[in-house]
Amino acid sequence: MKVVLHQTHGGPEVLQVADVPVPEPGPDEVLVRVAACGLNHLDVLQRRGPGLIPGFKLPHVSGMDIAGTVAAVGPAGNGRAGNGQAGKAATLAEGTRVVVNPAVPCSRCESCAAGKDGGCPSAGVIGATLAGGYAEYVLVPAANVHHVPDEVDLVDAAVVPTIWMTAWHALIEIGKVRLGETVLIHAAGSGVSTALIQLAKAAGARVVTTVSSDAKIDYARGLGADVVVNSTTGDVVAAVREFTGGRGADLVLDHVGPATWNTGIYSLAPRGRLVFLGNTTGNRAEFDLVYAYHFGLRLLGSDPYDRREFAAMLDAYWASTFRTPLDSEFPLTEAAAAQQRMESRQATGKIVLRP
Repeated sequence: MKVVLHQTHGGPEVLQVADVPVPEPGPDEVLVRVAACGLNHLDVLQRRGPGLIPGFKLPHVSGMDIAGTVAAVGPAGNGRAGNGQAGKAATLAEGTRVVVNPAVPCSRCESCAAGKDGGCPSAGVIGATLAGGYAEYVLVPAANVHHVPDEVDLVDAAVVPTIWMTAWHALIEIGKVRLGETVLIHAAGSGVSTALIQLAKAAGARVVTTVSSDAKIDYARGLGADVVVNSTTGDVVAAVREFTGGRGADLVLDHVGPATWNTGIYSLAPRGRLVFLGNTTGNRAEFDLVYAYHFGLRLLGSDPYDRREFAAMLDAYWASTFRTPLDSEFPLTEAAAAQQRMESRQATGKIVLRP
């Protein structure tokens, strides 16, 4: 089968097309024929180096967001796969349309036994520490595949897992968004923010969001944002204050990092919450401690999600009118061009690879 991998860190040119054997599923495993794989910023960050997630190693096959069909099923094991779904592998027929949860907990530790597998100290991530979807086939635990409704295109299913689960966990589980609150969401053109805006509006919140160019304003408004600010030409903090009558935002969602950190801090209302869930512009941020504690600001890191949340998110997504706009599609062999598109910051919506 064909895969795209990188054996060294560097620019898009390190991505190579290679032929490797098709893996065979073992106990409680499923071989998925990849129909589509959505790109994420982590793909780019780990390609540039260093690997950000413990367990990363070279050579590496990226791709966390995978949808396809079951190609082969391994034997049922001891019932300890995933969240204890004994024999799930045996219930999956070849040809079943599935989407993959990329988080792979050990299923043995204390956290996993307590149903809090997001805290598993030895968890892996498909496409981040384990071989991912930049391939024609991918091997995954049976407990990590979920049925895709017949009416949902597999390309549309492939763009759901990472951005919607990241957004769901940050906004609902960590940020605890409430009806009537004002939420500031950075970078509306990104996949995670696409999900965040829609989830926040569905929860009854008012949304202020930012874009990097006027060309993305209509896109953000189309997602439901109440106020859209071009952060390269406008004053985001002033816009938030004006929209809230001077009070500030109740909740800020930041997956950008240092470049937007202080904008978020100064946009918050007293006792406001800032949930940080990414670091696309760096790993360190500085801010005024006195300002933060004087106004009782809450800084909340968005930790890994549990399997129960993933299933709940999917059920909600399938039953909703949520949408995940597609920016562009590339064949698997043009993965380098797809990542260049992501790095250009011109994309609005998700980028997809098609084997």
